[in-house]
Amino acid sequence: MLTEPAPQTMRLSLTLTLLLLGAWGIPRGLGDRAPLTATAPQLDDEEKYSAHMPAHLRCDACRAVAYQMWQHLAKAEAKLHTRDSGGQQELSESVYTDILDQSCSQTWQGYGVREVNQVKRLTGPGLSKGPEPNISVMITGGPWPTRLSMTCLHYLGEFGEDQIYEAHQQGREALEALLCGGPQGACSEETPVTKTEL
Repeated sequence: MLTEPAPQTMRLSLTLTLLLLGAWGIPRGLGDRAPLTATAPQLDDEEKYSAHMPAHLRCDACRAVAYQMWQHLAKAEAKLHTRDSGGQQELSESVYTDILDQSCSQTWQGYGVREVNQVKRLTGPGLSKGPEPNISVMITGGPWPTRLSMTCLHYLGEFGEDQIYEAHQQGREALEALLCGGPQGACSEETPVTKTEL
C-alpha cells in the first residue's frame, strides 16, 4: 500500500522541482522581470480525506467523466468504421456496456487539483476551459482517481448504459448535458448540496 508523502516533503519536492525548472527554463537576460512562482493548493480536510468527491468539484468531476465516456466510446466506434462501411456503425449493447465499464475502471491518470485564480479546480483531459495560467501546481494521485471512478460508476448506475450511449451518439455536448445538466445536475447553478454523496 502506497502512502501519501508528508505535506512538508511534498512542498519541498514541488519547490525544488519548480526551482530546477525555473533555472532551466528561463533564459538569461530577462532584466527586471519577476521570477515565476507557484504553490501547491492547500487542501482542506474534506479534499484530503473524504471518500467522496467534494461538492465544489462535482461539476468538474462530472465533465471529466462525460469526456472519458465519450472518448472511450468514440475510440471503439472508430475501430468499427472502415473505408468499406461508408459510415459510422453502432456498437452492440454488450460492447458499449463493456466500454462504459472500462471508462469507469481506468486509472484516471492525468487528473488532479490545482488552484486557478484562488479557486480549486479539478483539471485533466477534457476539462480545460478558458486561458490557462502561466504556471501552476497540480496535485494528482491520492484520493482523486478513486473519487473519479466512484463518480463515473454513480452516473453509470443512475442513467444506465443505454441512455448514456444514446446521448453519446448525439455528441459530446449531449452526453455532458445528460450527466451534468438539468436542474439537479452537478453543473446546475441551483444544485443544492445534499446528503447523497457521489
